[in-house]
Amino acid sequence: MSNSPAAKSELNSKRIGSLVLDNSLYIIMILAIIYIAIINPNFLTPNSIINIIGQTAAYLPAALGIAGCIVLTGTDLSAGRIVGLTACIAASLLQTVSSANKMWTNIGVLPIPVVIIIAMLIGAAIGCFNGFFVAKFKLHPFIVTLATQLIIYTLLLLYVQMGNNNGMAISNLDASYTNFVKGSILNIGGTPIPNYVWFAIILTALMWFIWNKTTFGKNMFALGANEEAARVSGVNVFLTTIMVFALAGAMYGFTGFVEGARIGSNTANTGFNYEQDAIAACVIGGVSFVGGIGKIRGIVVGVFLLRLIFVGLTMISIDQNLQYLIKGGIILFACAVDMRKYLAKK
Repeated sequence: MSNSPAAKSELNSKRIGSLVLDNSLYIIMILAIIYIAIINPNFLTPNSIINIIGQTAAYLPAALGIAGCIVLTGTDLSAGRIVGLTACIAASLLQTVSSANKMWTNIGVLPIPVVIIIAMLIGAAIGCFNGFFVAKFKLHPFIVTLATQLIIYTLLLLYVQMGNNNGMAISNLDASYTNFVKGSILNIGGTPIPNYVWFAIILTALMWFIWNKTTFGKNMFALGANEEAARVSGVNVFLTTIMVFALAGAMYGFTGFVEGARIGSNTANTGFNYEQDAIAACVIGGVSFVGGIGKIRGIVVGVFLLRLIFVGLTMISIDQNLQYLIKGGIILFACAVDMRKYLAKK
């Protein structure tokens, strides 16, 4: 009876239905992109696509960082504030000497590699702090990073009041900084591709190597899939957890360095809600909250699709406030689809 045409037809229908449900978010987003392109033909022009690629590159390092935390069945709510803090620090160290509101009047323009290292080390140090409390005291990353988010925001508010700044936006950046980040060595059809796109490509390749070709990457996925089994297999759970959060923090630090120049006028609100975009992009890209599942290419696709949707919504004049509702809906829907896949496998 099981080999009858009716049974086979039912089995095929179930498989097709399951395939559609598993990929329903992608289907909905592709339909939305088609609709936006019909309403506004400028949406998919070369200039618009390069703009979307640029925005993808700006948000991608933070998503690559937070993805590791999600692989460990956690998250990182402090990401946006770390981006903001490192952006303000980087901008303050790279203000032009002639600026009337130069924050640190006794410091000239530091070498760009030095500032990159400072930003990434600050991010990594905060990541170590998060990882230590998660690993040592077995606290959920949601709680730890929520607390850190508030601590970092306080430090950020205090920082912008320091020196000669008095709470003003940190601007008047040195040309070497803005050219390094926003300058271009290549253009397509007369539209320049900003340098930070190449930075994002290099970081993506580096993260792919770390995730797929190193012992640390293998330990991270083993720990995310089953902590007890990983411990029995000889994985140093404490050190691996700290390293995952430290690497995430370093990625936020680099994002902050780029954002400092990309925005050009940095305040305590810089980086606000960046973690929401990063988490949404990761779950769209298949990084699972059940742990131990995720691919770099999925994260890239997730960030790109999310930026594509939000740029498109702006181009068809959707109220900016509604984008938060849409973002929340995407996260909730993506997590529901992910949990459905997990339960189906069980």
